Amino acid sequence: MTISPFSARDEALLRHVLAVGGPTSPNALEQVLHVSRTTINRAVRDLVAAGFLDKQGDGRSTRYVASEAAQIALAASIPYGSIPTEASLFQWSRASLPLVESLRAPLGTRTPVGYDRTFVSDYIPNQSSLLPLQLATELYSAGRSLDQHPAGTYAREVLEQLLIDLSWSSSRLEGNNKSLLDTKELFELGEGTGPMDEDTLMLLNHKNAIEFMVEAVPTEGITLPVLVDLQAKLMQDLLKDARDIGSIRRRIVNIDGSVYSPSNIPTLLEVTLKDIIEKAHQIRNPVEAAFFLWVNVAYLQPFADGNKRTSRLSANMPLLLYNCAPLSFLDVERTDYATAMMGVYEQRNVTAAVELFEFIYRRSIQKYSVLRASLSVPDPLRARYRKTLNELMQFVVFYGKTLNDAVSEVPVDAADLTALRAIANTELDQLEQYNCARYNLARGMTQRWIDAGRPR
Repeated sequence: MTISPFSARDEALLRHVLAVGGPTSPNALEQVLHVSRTTINRAVRDLVAAGFLDKQGDGRSTRYVASEAAQIALAASIPYGSIPTEASLFQWSRASLPLVESLRAPLGTRTPVGYDRTFVSDYIPNQSSLLPLQLATELYSAGRSLDQHPAGTYAREVLEQLLIDLSWSSSRLEGNNKSLLDTKELFELGEGTGPMDEDTLMLLNHKNAIEFMVEAVPTEGITLPVLVDLQAKLMQDLLKDARDIGSIRRRIVNIDGSVYSPSNIPTLLEVTLKDIIEKAHQIRNPVEAAFFLWVNVAYLQPFADGNKRTSRLSANMPLLLYNCAPLSFLDVERTDYATAMMGVYEQRNVTAAVELFEFIYRRSIQKYSVLRASLSVPDPLRARYRKTLNELMQFVVFYGKTLNDAVSEVPVDAADLTALRAIANTELDQLEQYNCARYNLARGMTQRWIDAGRPR
């Protein structure tokens, strides 16, 4: 997989943090590397997002330490973006090893199989369970929001990060070569800012599909039209035959590296897909419903292409309805994912899929619960200087002043000056047409300032 290497700036920053051997402040990085605070903030933000720096504390007490992934990358001179992540810590349990080993046998020694309709027809919602009942209950308890908010609230609160995480991880499982930071930059810049290759299109399609799902599911529920629309959005402009977009498959598909042959009868595919949707709708535990949709949509292969992508996004539909942490599929190795799916395809055995799902969802719960909690607690410094921050944005964007000049014209305690300047820099970095109204800035004026290079 070809991914851009560390930039010289990022490598120097990481090596300095490692050399210090302990938590490092942004001030120290600014002084040692002799670059602006804006550059430091941007570099640190990207490295934290990629998992190479860990943040400790908040506000003026913020410090950064290098993660284990960063140490491995620098020691081995591994290209940026291809460093083994914590997903490599996932190990199959002893209970799943017989299944895993059987799936590693040569194809010629494995018995060819077709689609088994009883995998769905024998499932009785709220009586049958693909997940162990205790695990399903435990994951629901850990992942659900305790607040009484409308359906979809949880996902909307973490949507910005979810769009990046789920789009990148799902695309990566399809062989996409873009890095997590490439994805973040693409979504920040928007469409039309670079070459529209297949990898870029795949990521943008994921983003559009996730945004559609977050809006549609809370009002429409788990329905066949929503699922079909998900596939259509995921595969837009990626299929040669437009008739394969948003329609039941009418051609043969093959599963690479497997002896499984999905059904090729359109009426069976359509009837079974409706059955899957109806049963998922009836399942009371949203985590069990998520797992049910994930494995069954992939197993059925109802579309000409995009089935695994559709299955991953559809697994989030019940979680959206019940305000549970979303499922992002981060930190999954492609080989582990393929093994879990093959167990279902070839043996209707969900043992490996259950283990991988638990690993994935526990990590999602951990990430998004922390993110959501951080968003719900107002920054005391921001709250104190809310009006001042608004004035700074006006001074820089509307009046064309430098940030230093702007700061000198507003009342700020000397002890808070550095932290407030850092907050203002971050806000200016993230200012766009769609969020400029919060600072009483006009869209056109804001876009002209952005086109001018965000001068400050």
